[in-house]
Amino acid sequence: MTSRRWAVPFVLLAIATAGCGPQPPDYKSIWTTSTTTTTTTNPNGEPPVPMSTYLESVGVTGDPVEPEKLTDLTVTLPRPKGWQQYSSPSLAPGTRVITKGSGYPNATLVTYRLTGTFDVNEALTHADAEAEVSQNFKKLNGSKNNFHGFPSSMIEGSYDLSGQRMQSYNRVVFARGKPAKPGDQGALYLITLTVTSFENEAAKYGPDIEDVIKGFTVTAKP
Repeated sequence: MTSRRWAVPFVLLAIATAGCGPQPPDYKSIWTTSTTTTTTTNPNGEPPVPMSTYLESVGVTGDPVEPEKLTDLTVTLPRPKGWQQYSSPSLAPGTRVITKGSGYPNATLVTYRLTGTFDVNEALTHADAEAEVSQNFKKLNGSKNNFHGFPSSMIEGSYDLSGQRMQSYNRVVFARGKPAKPGDQGALYLITLTVTSFENEAAKYGPDIEDVIKGFTVTAKP
């Protein structure tokens, strides 16, 4: 299979807690106006390695998939009242974006069908890297708990983008679809949800953003 160019939009469109089932996310936790920043580095002092870079380094390729066309997995992205579907030729195939107004807040869903062997737990250690290297990034919340039973990582934070202070929520999920026949393992997918707003509008649009986060689901079809 030809290697694909990863286009996971952790921060490009600007950047739920679960065990057996999702817990209501505390999006209000990122309504702070504090300017405290964090800088993350690896033990060797180098910047964190993005997950896309890690997957490429171990020979994993990804084919973008339109979520509504999945036959072995169900991925749900709710659209609050007043939000619109956004489309652009610049978006990677299969990318789904909904937005309130002309730009922010927005939510971006990307789904990849993966090919290759790798350690999912190791990959998840790289899941927050794109967020952590954002300008003046401040981590406000995070979780490595499973999401609907699937391995996952979530990070919330704020950062600077083009002179604006942004608030963001990002969740990464590795999910296996329903096996095609007994004995099969099922296809492995990488699904990411990114929800972004201007920091000074996070409280204003908080209810809508919480509806998106709480309504996002990833489940194997029965």
